[in-house]
Order: sequence, then structure tokens, then C-alpha cells
Amino acid sequence: MRFLSRLAVWLLILAGATPAAAVSPVVNAVSPSGFQRGTEVEATFSGARLADAQQLLFYSPGIEVAEFKAESDSVVKAKLNIRSDCRLGIHAVRLRSATGLSDLRTFTVGPLPEIAEQEPNNDFDSPQVVPLGCTLSGVVQNEDVDYYVVEAKKGDRITAELEGIRLGYTFFDPYLAILNADRFELARSDDEALLRQDCLCAIVAPEDGKYVIQVRESAYGGSATAFYRLHIGKFPRPTAVFPPGGQPSESLMVRWIGDPAGSWTEQVTLPSTADPGFGLYAQDPHGVSPSPNVIRVTDLPNTLEIEPNDSLAQATPAAGPGAFNGIIEQPGDVDFFKFSANQGQQYDVRVHARVTLRSPLDPVLVIHRANGAALASNDDSGGPDSYLRFNAPATEDYYIQIHDHLRSGGEGFVYRVEVTPVQPALTMTLPEVQQYVPVVLPVPRGNRMALMVNAARIDWGGELNVALEGLPQGLNFQTVPMAADRTTVPVLFTAAADAPLNGTLAQVIGRPTDANVPVVGQLEQRTMLVRGQNNADVWGHTADRMAAAVTESVPFEIEIAPSQAPIARQGSKQLKIVAKRQEGFTQPIALRLLYTPPGIGASGSISMPGDQTEAEIPLTANANAALGTWPIIVVGSATVGNGAVEVASQMAQLVIADSYFAFSFDKAAGELNQEAQMIVKIENKTEFEGAATAELLGLPANTSTAPEPLKFTRESVELVFPIKIDQTAKPGVYKTLVCRAVVTHAGEPVMHTLGTGELRIDEPLPPKPAAAQPVAQPAPPPQPAAPAPPQRLSRLEQLRLEKMKELEAAK
Repeated sequence: MRFLSRLAVWLLILAGATPAAAVSPVVNAVSPSGFQRGTEVEATFSGARLADAQQLLFYSPGIEVAEFKAESDSVVKAKLNIRSDCRLGIHAVRLRSATGLSDLRTFTVGPLPEIAEQEPNNDFDSPQVVPLGCTLSGVVQNEDVDYYVVEAKKGDRITAELEGIRLGYTFFDPYLAILNADRFELARSDDEALLRQDCLCAIVAPEDGKYVIQVRESAYGGSATAFYRLHIGKFPRPTAVFPPGGQPSESLMVRWIGDPAGSWTEQVTLPSTADPGFGLYAQDPHGVSPSPNVIRVTDLPNTLEIEPNDSLAQATPAAGPGAFNGIIEQPGDVDFFKFSANQGQQYDVRVHARVTLRSPLDPVLVIHRANGAALASNDDSGGPDSYLRFNAPATEDYYIQIHDHLRSGGEGFVYRVEVTPVQPALTMTLPEVQQYVPVVLPVPRGNRMALMVNAARIDWGGELNVALEGLPQGLNFQTVPMAADRTTVPVLFTAAADAPLNGTLAQVIGRPTDANVPVVGQLEQRTMLVRGQNNADVWGHTADRMAAAVTESVPFEIEIAPSQAPIARQGSKQLKIVAKRQEGFTQPIALRLLYTPPGIGASGSISMPGDQTEAEIPLTANANAALGTWPIIVVGSATVGNGAVEVASQMAQLVIADSYFAFSFDKAAGELNQEAQMIVKIENKTEFEGAATAELLGLPANTSTAPEPLKFTRESVELVFPIKIDQTAKPGVYKTLVCRAVVTHAGEPVMHTLGTGELRIDEPLPPKPAAAQPVAQPAPPPQPAAPAPPQRLSRLEQLRLEKMKELEAAK
């Protein structure tokens, strides 16, 4: 029955599988969801498109693959050696097949023997019997309650830590309790701050006997994917450590806080390199905690608070830059630290509590001057924590004040304030192509693929270079420097035709071209494993490397056809794409630009039919398109086998030029069944050879102009378009007229669309009533006739002339 239940779970997961954007494997679950350290285990990877699975890519060391076999298109079995020095806690993995890379999945490694939940165990009087020292893998179905019973002696520590939402499958809000044999709750937990939304219960057994551990969903919900791992034992489980940080290689005396057996101190040696999220594990003769307390290892001298320090006069003296460590030990507690700063000196002041340390403290940060006046304050600019930038207005002492937002407190309300000089920082990311799907890089043999790399500069500006290190053998990259005013750059990858099928986790590194800027940017790639309301990031994994792989060759390639002609501002261009198809490959190829330079628009829905090898992507440039030469890449996608494969073109150059000329339109007007003229003044801006052509477009219905384009040269100053207005045209004012002008450059057209012009269509005036005949007057003496120069009259001048003729006839 238990086997059938787990099988049903995997089938439900498979039913919800979402195909990836390439012929890539899909991994929806790892079973079991965790393993014991120092053992050899069998892991099952369930999903889709797994028949050609070849490799597992682990983001952290300590796990070796002894055997690997694809049993079907939906199941892969692997025998894993979990080394005795493997880090406890959460690990991440991707699966590589011959044709792609899977999504990221997590699992945990624990210190205790593994036991599977055995149903039925939902009755308090019939719990599953387990030893005090094991890890249980289970699932909470809807309205399910699981019970486990252990034997303990008086004075034994009973610790139960549950991994639920941290397994990364669903929005699972667990509830955990320890009860005695009389069903009285001795401890309960829902949303332990240290474990985010997971649970922790720990007691010291008050007497010999049986103790029952209860697991359920906090609102008695649950689902087929509400998996959990429950660690039960005598191991220590402090909720805080003080101080919560130190310097690299430092021998630090720490105090463990929050364990039911009481606090204790321990001398620990910190790692030799800085680590802002170093995991420190509590350990004693009864075991080791299954997950760490996190501390910050930074190059800052430590200052520990000296109580009492709840006023300016009692402030703990410290030095900036530095790290100030303290505990808001009771409700209403306030801590002060004093440091000196010179006028104009700038510091970043950041409180670490909830985000990094998982402290229950909701810190409020205030900086005071020596006279007690508040200079600056902040709450929650650093997420749930506090941050501000401090600029000393004078050379004097300043005071940092810390308290809880709700004036709460307790022995575990630990915090660390880091006061650091303003320093440049750089973070690299990979912009998503599909929302909530992190970018990976499968590149077919003998082909290309491309992606965009993003750089977030903080407190500096300038050009930088992007590099990829640790790519699979036979995979090379090409890019250009990222300009100071840009935050993204395209990177093209090419796999040799004989490159071995392989995958790696590659580093994406950014370095300023100016050697005087001391910063190196590393990748941060977030995978949102569990999303809440409005797709809020509830739980996920942040990777420091990109998954890349050389995959099997595919039956098509694409190229951007060479072009010497630029695209002009307020112009357009047809970007020609040529495909090289293997014989028999007749699938349509969807084409898109990897990115568009500033001011350039491109159609994203161009498809090359399966019986053709050429297609064109229309490009347009607005009036502010960024002038210069821009690298461009086209990505083509086609169905190969049972999924879509993407490849890229070469990196071509798109030249954006200024408009060759500017047009200004005179207003035109005419009556029904008449002709009008649209006069367009020409301002030549760029020299060009030969004759250009211009067409008048955007005319209203039932009006027309000459069918042949007008020709003009760089000496021309105006164009005159005759407009014929049909009797059936609709009177009104039309502001839709534009000119399409074409210049030939290097034998290719450079198109402009310039405008806009205005045409007014009028109803004819009604006929005038007959006027009395005027008395004949003697004819004036004849005047010598002077030849009048030809003149084009505006519509207003035409009406004025007609009125004068009517008055003359009435005399």
C-alpha cells in the first residue's frame, strides 16, 4: 500500500510536467527527497524525456555517482555515494541528457539513518514506532495527520526538525508537535524563524516513557506533493549563535543559544576565505544538527555589545568600519554603539538579522548625532532587515541604535550591524527568456547558441568584460565589451563538431576594463521552487554557476545574410536569414532576435516554412535609435524529435545610421472631385549618390496620388505630390500622410518612413444666388501686361482669389 501511494504521487507529478524550451529532460522529483551522509543510496529521478539521460550535475561537492541508468523515458535510477564529509543540508542538482539540461531540483543530506513513513499512522493511539535517532520521509495528504512514537529516558533531549517547504515541491506549511503519552503538547512549532516556514521542536524529557511526534499541515490541508523529512534524535538544535560572525581564519568563541538543554560555548575556527553565508553546525556527543546556523565571515573587526548599552551615555564603543554584534535580549530592549566619523565620510550601514541569520528580530536602525538628535533611520530597506547610507555631516561621534519594530525581544534576537565604506560591487545575472525558468545553455555539436548576460553595477560605472570559465570541452564563447551605458551584452557559444557530449557548471564573471576598479562580479541565478500568492518567491535556490552542455547535433543551422546597408533612424530594414537544412528536415523554423539594440523594433513571430531556406525579419528604427554598430544574433527554434531545439546564428553587425534627410510637410487641402497638392520640403542630412525615390502613403480612402514614386537627388529641395480627391471621399482632416523614401547604399535599399502630413478634404461651396447686373462703366485704359511667374497657391489663397473674382463680377 505504501508503494502504491508513493507511485501515485510520482504519477501525479508527471501529469503536471511542463515541457522545457528545448529537447531537454524534465525532472519533477527526486526520490527519496534526502539521503544519509556516509552511505551509498539509490536515487530515482522522475520526469519526462529521460531516455537519453547521461549525467548528473551537482552544485556542491561530496556526492559521487557510482551507477547511472535510464530505465524509461520517465525514470532514471542512480546509485550515489554520499561521502562522510558531504555538507549537511540542502543540495541542488540538474540532469543532463544527450539533448539538453533539466530544470533544477533540490534534496537534503542528513546525519541519521533513513526510514520511510508507513501508513496507516494517522491515529494517536497507533503511531509508527521509530528509534530516537532517525530521519523519516513522508507525505501529508489532505487532512492527513502523521504520528510517530519514540522511547526516551528522563533528562534525554528530544529534538524534532522538519524539512517541508525547504524540499522545494509545493507551498507546504507544516505543523509539528511533541506530545506525551497523555496527549498533552509539550512543544509545538509552526514557522520557526530559523527554518523559515518549516518547524523545530525540542524538549528535555520530563520522565521515562513514550513521546509522540505529530506532523500535519497547519490548516489541516496537504497534497500528494507535500513531502517532508523529519529528523528525530538527541542531537543539539540551538536557534541562534553569538557572535553571528567573524573574520576569515579567526578562532572565535561562540555561544550556542536556544537549545532546551541550555546554552554552551565552543571555540570554532572560521574558514580562510570570506563567506557571507557560512553554515555553522552545532555538535555534541549526542549528534549534530541536520541544518546549520548561518553566520557572516567578513574582513571586518568584531565589536560585541557590552551591557548595559541601552542609552547614548552607555553606548558600546566601536570603530568604523567594523561589525557590531548584539542581542535584543528582552522586550523593549534597545542597544547603542558609538563610533567616530570624519566630515564627508560615507558608510553603508546594514543590519543582518532575519535575512541572513534567520533571527526573529525585525530590526529598526537609527543613527544619532552626539547631541542625541536623530540623523537617519530605516526599517526594512534591506528586505525585512534595515539599511541606510550614512554621510557624516561633521567630524564627531555618532551612535547606532537598534531595536525591534514591535519592541519584542528574547535570547535568540541576534543581530549584526556592518558599517563599511562605500565600495563598488558587481553582480551578474542571466535574463530569463521564459518567465520563472532560469536560463541554461545546451549547445548542439557543430552549432551555436547564444544568451544575454546582465550586469548590475553598484557605486561605479564603466565598461566591463564578460568571461565564461569552466565550459565543457569543445565549447567556446564570443562576446563584446559591455559599454558603460549598457547593462546587458550578448554572448555567442560555438560547439566543435567533434566536441564530447558533456556538461559542466560554468562561472559567469564580470570584470571592469579599468584595472583601478577593484571589483569582480559573480553569477547569481535564482530558481523559484515554491511561489506564493502573486508569484511571490517563497522558497528557492540561488546558484553561483550556469549549467552548460554540449548536446547531440541537430539537422539545421541558421545564418544572417551579409549586408552592407545600415538601418536609418525612422527607417526599416529586412534582415535576411538563411537556413542550412539536412536532407529530409522540413520542420518550420521560428526566428527571433536574441535582443534588439536601443530604438530598434523587430518582429518576434517570423517563421520560415519547412520547404524554404530563407526568411526575412522586419526591423524598424525610431527617431532616437542608438547610432553606431551593434552586434546582433538571431535564434532559431524548430521541432526535432519530441521537442523544440534552439540554435543561434553567427554574431553579425547592425549599423544604425542617422536619417539621410528630413521631410517637412505643408498642409494640403482640396474639395471633393478636385485635385490638391502635397508639398514636402527636403532637408538633406547625409550625402548619398544617385537618385532616391519617395512615395506618399497613408492617404484616406478614395484619394490617390501618382502610382510611380518621385525621384530626387541630394540637390533637390522639395517634392510635389498631386492628390486626386474622388467624389466619394469623406470630408475631414487627415493627419496620416507619410513619405517612404529609399536610398541605395552598396546596392541595397535604405528605407525611411518620414512624416507626418495633413490633408483636409472639403465639401464644395454651394452656388451663389444670381446678382443684379451692374451698370456698364467705361473700360479702363489698357495697361501693359507683365508676365506673372508661376505660383502654387495654398487652399486659403485659392479661396481668397475666388472671393475677389466674385466681388469684381458684382460691380
